[in-house]
Amino acid sequence: MLCCLLVAARASSSLAADRHMMQPRVPADKLAEARALRSLVPDSPQVIEQGKALYEGRGTCFNCHGKDGGGKGPAAAKLNPSPRNFRQHGFWRHRTEGELFWVIKHGSPGTAMIGFGQVLSDEEIWSLIRYERTFAGRRGPGRMGHGGGRGSMMGTGDGMAR
Repeated sequence: MLCCLLVAARASSSLAADRHMMQPRVPADKLAEARALRSLVPDSPQVIEQGKALYEGRGTCFNCHGKDGGGKGPAAAKLNPSPRNFRQHGFWRHRTEGELFWVIKHGSPGTAMIGFGQVLSDEEIWSLIRYERTFAGRRGPGRMGHGGGRGSMMGTGDGMAR
């Protein structure tokens, strides 16, 4: 009986994590605009290396998301909701790269995720996203496609490509 209760508790915890993962972090009134954003930063080894340097350095992403992108960095235990797990296939299936850009630039209301728009340039944020995509391995990228797109957030002054 105890075994069944432990399995049920683990399944319930997993379902709650899945719901958390699927929730958009962009405010509803900005979601359509964010989903329309596309990066023109190439998906190249050089860009991915630049993103990795930012993730592990000035961007400080590893503190919450962990070196492996699993959402269990040194600061993660103190955060509610917990940081996103970039290794989960569902994470990449349920959001666009524009949503990620918006959250990195402006922060995520209702979470500990602060905006980095004053710290990182638009190009650096896109490079960071290219690196974060690598955590999905062969399972990603879902809705995010394979890069390219219809516009860039660079050079518009507010970072929003339309």
